[in-house]
Amino acid sequence: MSRLGDLGARLHRGEVGYDFIGKRMLWYGVSVLITITAIVGLGVRGLNMGIEFSGGAIFTTPQTTVSTERAERLAEEASGHPVLIQELGNGGMRIQISEVDTAKSDQIKAELSKGLAIPADQINADLVGPSWGAQIANKAWMGLGIFMALVVVYLAIAFEWRMAVSALVALIHDITITVGIYALVGFEVSVGTVIGLLTILGYSLYDTVVVFDSLKESSRGILKQNRFTYSEIANRSINGTLVRSINTTVVALLPVAGLLFIGGGVLGAGMLNDISLSLFVGLAAGAYSSIFIATPLVADLKERQPEIAALRRRVLAKRASAAAKGDPDGGDGGGDGDAADDGAGPGDRRSGTGPDNGHRPGDGAPAAAGVSGPPSPRGRGTGRGRPSGRRR
Repeated sequence: MSRLGDLGARLHRGEVGYDFIGKRMLWYGVSVLITITAIVGLGVRGLNMGIEFSGGAIFTTPQTTVSTERAERLAEEASGHPVLIQELGNGGMRIQISEVDTAKSDQIKAELSKGLAIPADQINADLVGPSWGAQIANKAWMGLGIFMALVVVYLAIAFEWRMAVSALVALIHDITITVGIYALVGFEVSVGTVIGLLTILGYSLYDTVVVFDSLKESSRGILKQNRFTYSEIANRSINGTLVRSINTTVVALLPVAGLLFIGGGVLGAGMLNDISLSLFVGLAAGAYSSIFIATPLVADLKERQPEIAALRRRVLAKRASAAAKGDPDGGDGGGDGDAADDGAGPGDRRSGTGPDNGHRPGDGAPAAAGVSGPPSPRGRGTGRGRPSGRRR
């Protein structure tokens, strides 16, 4: 088994781990700082809206020997507006100028024909009105709203409303960061950007749903045991799916990085840049938020439930009592969220605690905590009151 595979198995068994839940305030602070930076960048610099939203003209020329720098100067002098030029595969150019009406378009076309030594009838001019861009923006916002509503409804039914709320917060976090990066970098917002933003919504939720599913299974029957708090079980669920989340994210980011740095950088600005930047930032932010935002937030919300809070008090009281008696097996997992961080000690791999733990013999609390391993025939309290240790 590879080192990464061995690490994944040890994380799943709870032998090693990182205290994600216990250090959640640190990650909350990091996320707030990143989000504030994105919002400030969005407010100060604003978004560089493409002609699909602001209106303008796109001129497409046939093959020409004139350099892009020369063509850019000609177009700027003729229009009086910033110009975006992309070289085409056939040797031609795509010249994009914002805020240009029909009369101005004809004038620019004539100037380009003269400066580039190309007949005017061979230069194709496409005008885009701002109303069309407004329609696209409205439909995009509508699609985003419908998507989020469906996500909340589905997660509330499949899991619970606390997980639905946490996933929604993580989703808004990812979109805000992606849009803020666009503002800071200065990339043009085009239809490709909208496509990329809508695409990352599903990717953003993928890792979150994987962790939530593991947490749902691990916390089943949690109130029938006194060994682990909900936060500790949530922490084990994150660690158990950590390597899987890293693998899927890296595999998804590699081709997107190829589009962004090779396709956009080598082939020039255009639709590739617009889509790939939003995908790249969104995928990375989605992987981050599923681990550091969504699941810790679920743990915070669940710990506010009276029965979960009572369970926490019972677990801590049991550990305090065991520590006072000097029982090394009494502190099953440590403090808030550090069960996985401490590793699976002798008490983490024992069998169940008898009829009062809500599990079959051999399941034990480790199953509830998302830790697998062979049951020990010498589990404490197994078959309490019955020499055979079996249920009747």
